[in-house]
Amino acid sequence: MAEKKVKEVKEVKVSTDKKGKQPKEAPKEAVVKAPEVRVPNRLLGVYRKQIISDLMKKLNFTNVMQVPKLTKVVVNMGVGAAASDAKVMEEAIRDLETIAGQKASVRKAKKDISNFKLRKGVNIGVMVTLRKERMYEFLDRFINVALPRVRDFKGLSDKSFDGRGNYSIGVKEQIIFPEINADKVLKVLGMDITFVTTAKTDAQAFELLQAFGFPFRKKEIK
Repeated sequence: MAEKKVKEVKEVKVSTDKKGKQPKEAPKEAVVKAPEVRVPNRLLGVYRKQIISDLMKKLNFTNVMQVPKLTKVVVNMGVGAAASDAKVMEEAIRDLETIAGQKASVRKAKKDISNFKLRKGVNIGVMVTLRKERMYEFLDRFINVALPRVRDFKGLSDKSFDGRGNYSIGVKEQIIFPEINADKVLKVLGMDITFVTTAKTDAQAFELLQAFGFPFRKKEIK
């Protein structure tokens, strides 16, 4: 008879506690994340502590909910040259995201326009919508840092309201924002910035933006 091969089985000793139970595995060290520190926004604090009360008196409001507020800021950068040069579009996206601090969305042509040599679906611009803390942070930089860098700046026009309490302004050069390195710019690009408010009239929106520090040329709007 052929000899049967028997496999040797090594005994493994398992340590147990006094009650005969196997000990649980030692818990892995928990990774402790540092708490996220939020820096209070300056203009948001000014709005809550000062602008609301000032506008209630100036506009004769009886309820704090009547006071207009800023809801969003839309920054749109048109890039007509992007249809023939992809590098221009890449730079526009990079610059706008650097200025706004969040991801930008690409805008495409909705129809063919032969006069401008545009085809439907071609990338023609980028835009970003800012709300809450980022909106106020952008507003602060725009008023106190970017606008003073505009050449021959003489104040903002009070004729750019749309009749529904929203204000738009055109910027000719993205390099007015200090985040953009002018030496690395391939093409100077402009942008349109729209400030959307809950104001029911342009006069109310004017008072709100002026309270934020908008340097208008005139003191009041009719």
